[in-house]
Amino acid sequence: MTRDKKNPTGAGAIIALLILAGTIGGGLLGQPTIGLLAGAGAGILIALLLWLRERGQ
Repeated sequence: MTRDKKNPTGAGAIIALLILAGTIGGGLLGQPTIGLLAGAGAGILIALLLWLRERGQ
């Protein structure tokens, strides 16, 4: 008897892309470190929201 278990959504790519986008956006504005931190924060927030959504299922 197998249970239908969904594969978890990986959020690593989302975090990496937001870090890169934040760094590039911050670099265009003259503040790449702030962009990197903002991108990392946004990526971690999205990853946590994905985790919470899947945890309830």
